[in-house]
Parts: sequence; C-alpha cells; structure tokens
Amino acid sequence: MPSTERKSLTKETLKIYWQYARVYWRWLIVCAIGMITLISCDLILPFIYKKLFDLLTFYMSHKSDPHMMETIHSTIWTIVGVGIVGSWTGWRICMYAVSNFESRVMADLSNYCFEYLHKHSYKFFTDNFAGSLVKRVNRFSAGFEIIGDQCTIQLGQVILRIIPIIVILFWRNTKLGSVFIVWTITFTIFNIVWSKFKLKIDLYRAEMDTKVTARLSDTISNNINLKLFAGVDREIDDFKVLIEEHRRARYKSWITGEWSMSIQGFAVRILEGVVIWKATDYWLPGYLTVGDFILLRSYLYQLVDRVQEVGQSIRKIYESMADANEMTEILLTPHEIQDAPSEELLNVTEGKITFQNVSFCYSGNTNCVLNNFNLQTTHGERIGVVGPSGGGKSTILKLVARLYDVTSGNIFIDDQDITQVTQSSLHRNIAYVPQESILFHRTLMENIRYSRPHATNEEVIHASRLAHCHEFISKFPLGYNTLVGERGIKLSGGERQRVAIARAILMDAPILILDEATSSLDSESEMYIQDSLSKLMIGRTVIAVAHRLSTIRKMDRIIVIKDGEIIEEGNHNILMEIENGVYQKLWNLQSLDEEHSHIEYLP
Repeated sequence: MPSTERKSLTKETLKIYWQYARVYWRWLIVCAIGMITLISCDLILPFIYKKLFDLLTFYMSHKSDPHMMETIHSTIWTIVGVGIVGSWTGWRICMYAVSNFESRVMADLSNYCFEYLHKHSYKFFTDNFAGSLVKRVNRFSAGFEIIGDQCTIQLGQVILRIIPIIVILFWRNTKLGSVFIVWTITFTIFNIVWSKFKLKIDLYRAEMDTKVTARLSDTISNNINLKLFAGVDREIDDFKVLIEEHRRARYKSWITGEWSMSIQGFAVRILEGVVIWKATDYWLPGYLTVGDFILLRSYLYQLVDRVQEVGQSIRKIYESMADANEMTEILLTPHEIQDAPSEELLNVTEGKITFQNVSFCYSGNTNCVLNNFNLQTTHGERIGVVGPSGGGKSTILKLVARLYDVTSGNIFIDDQDITQVTQSSLHRNIAYVPQESILFHRTLMENIRYSRPHATNEEVIHASRLAHCHEFISKFPLGYNTLVGERGIKLSGGERQRVAIARAILMDAPILILDEATSSLDSESEMYIQDSLSKLMIGRTVIAVAHRLSTIRKMDRIIVIKDGEIIEEGNHNILMEIENGVYQKLWNLQSLDEEHSHIEYLP
C-alpha cells in the first residue's frame, strides 16, 4: 500500500474515532477538571518544597527562634494536604472519567464494526479469512483505548503542565527558561518526525500480524485436512517461514523505537547536566537559593518526564493507527450489495419468481455463469434444477436470495424487483437450505429457532420431528440444550443437514430454496426427509437444486441448465422422452450407479 494511502487511512481512522468520541464530551470535561486539579497541586508543591528547604537552611543558623520549627511542621502538613487532597483526588476523578469515556466509545466502535462488517456481501466473506477479520475488529477498538489514553492522560497532561512550568522557569531565570523551551520544541519535533518515519515499519508489522492470524485460523479450521493429507509437517515449515518474517518485522519496529529512546535518553542527560551546571553558577553569587535548586529539580523532572512521554505517546498513537488502519480499510469499502434508498418491504402474496434476461459474472466481465437467463414460476410451483457441475445451478439460488447482484437483467418476486426491497424483508420470505449447512456454536434449540427467534419450544420440537432430527437430539444427555461445536462440528453431515431443514420448516416462509438439501443424508434419512419436504412444499414456491434426480422426480417442472442456459424443460416424464437428452442421460447414469452399488467389490 503506498504511503500516501496510509496517510489518508490514518486521517480517516481519526475521523471515525472522533465521530464516536465527541458524543461523550461531558466525560472529557470531568477528566479535564480532575487533570487541572492534579496539575495545579503538582505545580504548587515545588514552591512549598522550596519554602521548606529555605526554612531548613535558615533554621540551621537561627535555631534560637522558637516559632521556626512550628512553621516547618505546618509546611510539611501543607505538603501532605496538597498531595493527598489535591493530587490524589484529581487523579481519581480523571481516571474515573477516562474509564467511562473509553469504555463507552469502545463499545460503540465495536458495535459499528460488527454492523458494518456483517452488511458486506457474501462474496466479501468468501474472500477474507474469518480469523483476520476478528482480529481487525478487536484491534480497531483496542487502538482507540491506546489513543484515548495517550490523548487524555498523557498528551493532555503534558500540554497543561509544560506551559505553566516554562512560564515559572522564565520567571525564576530567563536563561534557564530559554534552555528548557528550546529543548522542549526540539524534542517534540524529533519525536513527530521519527514517528512518521516509523509508521511505515509499523504498518508492515501490522500486516504481518494479520497474515499470521489468518494462517493460524485457516489451518485450525482445516485441521482434518492437515492430518488426512499428511500436511502437518509441511504447514509447520510454512508457518515457521511466516513467523520468521513476522519476527523480523516486529524486531525492526522495536529496534527503531529503541533507537529513538536511546537518542532521547542521551538528550535528557545532557539537559540535566546543563541545567544543574548553570544553576550552580547562579547559586554561587546568590541569585538562587537552595530552595531554588529543589524547585528547578522538581520542574526539570516534571518537564523532562512529560516531554519524554510526549515522544512515547506519539509513537504509541502511530503504532495504534497502523493496527487500526486495516479495519478502517474495511469500513471505507462500500457495501457491494445495498438496499435501495426507498427501503421498500417485500410483500409476498403468491411467491411468483421471475428471471428476466439475467446475466451474471463472478468477477467483472470474466467467469460468466449466466447469460441472458429467463425463468418464470407460478404460485406454489415446484421447480427442480439439474445439470452438469459449473452450469450455474447454485448461482441461480444465490441470486434469488440476493447474496450476489446480477450483472444485468432483473429478478422479480411477485412483480417486485428484489433490488428495490430491503434485504431483510427479502430474506424473511425465503427459507434457504444451503448445500453445506453450517451451524452456530450454540445449542440445538438456538440453532433451529434462529429462523424464528420468538418460536416456542413446542414449535421447535414439532419442526424437528418433521425434519426427523428429534430422534437423534433426544439421545443426547442435554437434548436440545446440547452445544453443537464450532460450525456444528460435533454433528455428522447428515445431522447438520436435518437441523438446517428443521430450521427452514420452522421459518414457514412462502418461498423455499433447497441447494442439495439431501446431499448429506443416508438413504433411510433421505426417505424421511423427502416425506417432510413434500408436506413443507405445499402452497409454497420451491426451487430445488439436486444432484440425486430421484429427489426431484415429482417436481412440477424440471429445468436442465448447461453453461448458464436452460437447454431442457418439463416434468420428469417429458424430459425422459427427449432422445439423447441431457436429463435422460443423467437419469440413466444414476440408475446404473444405483444398480452397481449393490455389487460387492472384494480386494
């Protein structure tokens, strides 16, 4: 990514942060009150210490004064009072306000990222690793915490401290004040320039961090493949190479920061030496007292310590920006599929679906799957879709559900263009059973109820009985409260498919889409599911893609798709009469396979 783009993303990240931070400006005011209280006490304390040490010096030569010790004791109690009541209270108020401010903004940022992320298209998620997306979201909100701390607790405190300290130093001695102000300006400029230089290194470190997370997530998700294809050692070697590259990126980032700290530490020691040397020169002729030494040393410590923190704060801010920029890139990416401005709701009365001159390509004008495709269903019609692999069968289903937008043409449901209605209203009217049923790592009850969140337990169990998954669920010790594992890994493929079908039955939508819905079932389970689906299909418009032609034999109409076009159309009997037709060949091949499946092959 070019450096100019990185700079632009940094600005956009700050805009997003500020958009959510300014809502809670009242907490910033409370923080400022606490900080001003703290700093005021810290600025007063060196003067009180100056008075104390001057009193002690004077007491050594005037021990006969009876009131001197009383004055010394009262000064000490003043130091204790200002330190405890002022500094301690001010700091507690500031931290209370910052904790409220940052926690609220971070929650809003996480919600914003979650909402914006999940409104991206289906294609977006197929192009990105889940693990890297999770890390980007977490780093984005965590980045605000770091930046919030640096801007409120560190930089804000430094600004409020430096100005009065320099003014006081000028008041005590113009030349010493000039040394401080020149050093402070030079120090700050150095840190800003160095941090900008280091930003490119931090961006590369963040990029490598994301790659490591993505690789780790990918291998964990595909652990079974690593084992089955003897890929564990190969993946370990590849991961070592990636980790070494990550280590070099991290080392370069750290060592660059360490060089900065070394230069700054050297400059601090030089400043301390110069100030003490010059102060001694002014003390000898009596221009400064011993108390002034304490005053100068206190302010020198505060100033040097805070200016060093400015450098550290600037570096931490740039590092956090580097981490957050990857999520900002996603937040700046427009959603590929968006609702129309009118936000009309889909009103389904008949469930009639119409494809009108639809063409679709997965990437620009290449990899085109459908070409001028036309199809129209009637109310309650059951459509079976078959054909060779890669012909566009599943693509048709994804286009109806608007997981992708058509390249050209239109799709209508009851004469309503699906691009002109909200996606949520569209999806509420379509029960979709995908080819690969992926479940949440939640209970079986929660997974089935997901299609109708307010369904009763009895309704969930009834849908489960129809889908013939109540039988195996009842065998689990926890029954419907059983957790299914990540992506439903604790269930077999057939069990996951039956749970997905139960979810579709519970949804009770007017349109039913089945993408190889029985592909993971054994013959006995398929027989039960076919019975349940036949009841579910009554009164609904159905589009079903099937590899097993026996599952769609009784459909009202079957279309055969090849190269994105309908080449044959009709019910089973009509298609079987087409001599040398694609459907006839597929049917004969499957019938032959079923006959051969009864033959035992011995080694």
